[in-house]
Amino acid sequence: MTATPLPFQILVISLRRSLDRRAKVEQEMQQISLPWAFLDAVDGSALQSPPAEYKAFKVKCLQGYELTPNEIGCYLSHKEAWKRCVEKNTPTLILEDDFVLAPEFGRVIQTLLSNPDTWSFVRLQGLYEVSYEEVALIDGVRLVKNMGDAVGATAYLLKPEVAHTLVHESSDIYEPVDHFLEHQKKHGLEFLAVRPYPVDITRAKSTIDDRDERAPVQGLRKRLRSVARALDRAFSKRPWFPR
Repeated sequence: MTATPLPFQILVISLRRSLDRRAKVEQEMQQISLPWAFLDAVDGSALQSPPAEYKAFKVKCLQGYELTPNEIGCYLSHKEAWKRCVEKNTPTLILEDDFVLAPEFGRVIQTLLSNPDTWSFVRLQGLYEVSYEEVALIDGVRLVKNMGDAVGATAYLLKPEVAHTLVHESSDIYEPVDHFLEHQKKHGLEFLAVRPYPVDITRAKSTIDDRDERAPVQGLRKRLRSVARALDRAFSKRPWFPR
């Protein structure tokens, strides 16, 4: 790690016990001259009980399924990173420990930091390919607005004011963190992305999040979910799925 002062911080979310992943992170970060630190992830599989933010019965009613322990731990880990961003009052690059940096990664970050008025939150990786509209081209770095949900939370850069909103809107945890980041109607934030993405993933099985592809909620369960969401919108001051 380098002590070179920069106007931002890098936090790499990783389980303390994931020694192989941490070794790969250290190797990957040798490619760039930027300061960074591990943030010990919350081990969802070791949680003795769900956190106060997670209300299992309501989640099952409004989602049609419950989150896995590691999905909850993953969300809590990102929430802690947002809190660190607010506490330090500095832009923060958040990485999960399965990232792979593209050769242009360092240049992209320096360009974004040199043009802070052009962004507040920037996605640097996405799991799904979605269409997009170009917003700005800055020194060869293309800032865009994704027109669909790219999901994934392996790499993103955000400012403290955005982190503050994300923490505030996470008083209840009821969806995977990458879905929450895309949930604009909930948090009201507009996010941009850099395309092509300067970060990819290793495709190794996550040790932070154990989510597999879920079957779609269908039939009676879907109808009951719709009723539960309508009731939540009608009677809750902060509905989970606002129109």
